[in-house]
Parts: sequence; structure tokens; C-alpha cells
Amino acid sequence: MKVYIEVYGCTANKSDASLIKGLLLKNDYKIVNDIGNADLLIILTCTVIDTTQQRMISRLKVFKNTGKKIIVSGCMASVQKEIIKRILPAALILPPRYTYQIVDLINNKKLNFIELDKTNFPKYYSDISAPISISEGCMFSCSYCITSIARGKLRSYPIDEIKDEVINAIKMGCREIQLTSQDTASYGLEQNYTLGDLLLSLSDIKGRYKIRVGMMNPHTLMNDFDKIIKGYENSKIYKFLHLPVQSGDNEVLEKMNRKYRIDDFIRIVKNFKDKFADSTISTDIIVGFPSESEEQFENTVKILNKVKPDITNITRYSARPYTEAKKLKGRIKTEIVKQRSTKLTELCKKISYERNKRLIGKEYKVMIIKHAKNNSSFGRADNYKPVVIDKKIKISKIVNVKIDDASSNYLVGSII
Repeated sequence: MKVYIEVYGCTANKSDASLIKGLLLKNDYKIVNDIGNADLLIILTCTVIDTTQQRMISRLKVFKNTGKKIIVSGCMASVQKEIIKRILPAALILPPRYTYQIVDLINNKKLNFIELDKTNFPKYYSDISAPISISEGCMFSCSYCITSIARGKLRSYPIDEIKDEVINAIKMGCREIQLTSQDTASYGLEQNYTLGDLLLSLSDIKGRYKIRVGMMNPHTLMNDFDKIIKGYENSKIYKFLHLPVQSGDNEVLEKMNRKYRIDDFIRIVKNFKDKFADSTISTDIIVGFPSESEEQFENTVKILNKVKPDITNITRYSARPYTEAKKLKGRIKTEIVKQRSTKLTELCKKISYERNKRLIGKEYKVMIIKHAKNNSSFGRADNYKPVVIDKKIKISKIVNVKIDDASSNYLVGSII
């Protein structure tokens, strides 16, 4: 049987896709890249905001028109089955916590919904980057988040199992290990180990590879900050911190149920930069959260100007079903949200350019990740900064590069 797979959303979905592909190939299914050549279609959906949900609905309708057998996984398969069934009555539903039952579902076997560690199943990676889930679910419930409802409560995978998965990925030729979770800093909170323990263990693996640690909640990061920082000291870990602040106002953060205050966020970033001066800081902002006043929005502007993150992901608030925030009063007018979003986008683009411009003249070791247009190459520096080199270089090769130019999104370098 020929299978076509589409993946949307977060790195956790990409990790699930590698698991699905691994199991399909082990069971002699063929994965194809053309929807027209497939007997079976699989889509891993995302529903984090309404615009993404609408895109998923459009894709489901396209899938329906093929008349082929369809399996729907990802977060919609967990929390929005009724939408899927309305469009695709015959579709098979596979919630994200049970993607390892894909073969049983294809063979029309009854699923047992017994939860197992995803680290115990074969994976397939199509390039040098390996998205590896270190846990499933989340310990907390941010008031706006549908993903925590879709993925359920935290289940951390054992360190030795994750380590084996990383070793296997490296043996397959992967050189960039992307540790992913809803909140990587929550790893092990329901067990007797922590993210710091995991990083220290993974850094012992022999071979040529780099590790990118995924998104962390400031609240959980504070619980194990010293040990996590210790893990980051290893040269194999990108000096990259994805720390969503979401708002620069404490009252808004409380309504979001984020469980930290702005001073906590500032302190973490300062400590991380003090330890790793050339690190990359990425954050997320939600614009137009219910009842967000102009003053509260300006507090977000102030925090961005103070912290100056290298990367800022800006999202306009979108009310999601089953979330507490959906019940809140004080919806912000669309035109005001657009204005605020535009202002932040312009500010953050300026900050990102300033942060990148200061790196002109510096030298880095850059690992080549992929080839780009016009025979150029794209790689990552030790601080995870994207670097474009005007030369075709072998994938996974590490080269010494001098930064010659910069934009708000990437650096331009030449081999030295």
C-alpha cells in the first residue's frame, strides 16, 4: 500500500510523523510524495489558532475529493472529532497520544488506547534534523491553550529511552537533534528526573551532532534553572533559549494562567545571557488577549525594548474551544488587534536586525543543514543563528565562517 503524509504545526507533530513513517516502513508500506499516487492519505493536523483550523478544514476537503482512505491525526483528532467527521464521515481518527497504533488502525483492528512510550517505536527521518519528543502533554493549563487539552497530562519518557533514540538518529545520519515537548522545562516533573538530567546525559553521546532544546515555560524553567544551565554548557547544545513571555503585563499573565511574573522572565533571560553572552533568545507574544488595555499592551512593548529578543513570534489572540479564555469578557476589536500586531511586528523586526547586525565581523562554526537557492547553503551557528553562505557545501559539514552581512531573519557569511 502506498501512503501519502501531510504534517502541520509544531515539532511534536513532526516527531509523530517520524514515528508513523518508521512503523509504516517497518511493515512494508511505501511512502509517496504525490497525493495522486497514494492509496491511503494521512494528515497530522494543528488547531492552535482559528486561522490554522480553517486551513486544516480546507485540506480535509481536498483530501475528501480524492475519494481515498483517510486517517486524521494531530490535535484536531483529539479535540475536534466532530469537525473532522462532518467533513469526512468515513475518516479514521488517530489521537496524537496513540500514533504508534497506526498500523492496527490501517488494518481495521480495534485500538486499545493503552498509552505507551513513543520512544520504544521505530522512527524514520528524511533529512539531517531529527525531531524527538521527550514527553507528551503538559502539567499546566494556560487559559488560552487548546493543545494542552488535546495532548493531555504530562507523560515524560525515560532518559535512557530518549538517549537510545538520539543514538539511533545519529546512526541514521541525523546531525541536528530537536528535543520537543509542549514545555521541555516540565520534563520529568511527574517523575524523579529533570530536563537538566536529560541534557547532561545526552551530551555524553559520541559523534558529530548538535542539540536544539525546544520551548520552555518560564515558570517551570525556574524550578531547575541551575541544572539546565549546566547542561547547556556542553558545546553540543545550541545556545538557544525559546522562552515565551506572551505578555509584558502581570495582570494579563495572571489571566493567561502562566504562573510567573515579568520579573521572573527578565531574570531568566539576564542569567542566561550572563552565562552565554552570544546566545539567541526567542520569545512569543499574544496580542489582543481579552480585556488587554492600551497600557497593558504598552507594557509588552516596554518588555521587548528591555529584553531585546533575537526572535519574536507574534500571534493575534484566537479564542479556542474548551479553553477558559474563551469565556472571558472584553474582546478586543479586530482593527485594534491588527494595529497592535503591526506595531509589534515592526518593532521586533527592528530589534532582530539590530541584534544580528552586531554580529557582523564575528566568526562561527556553522553546521550546514540544507542547500538553498542559487547554489548557496543554509546552516546554523553554535547559537542557532541561521547563516546563509554563497557556496554549495556538503550537508552536515561544519565550516568556519565569518559574518559579512545581516538581515532581520538571518546572517550572511563566507568560509574562512
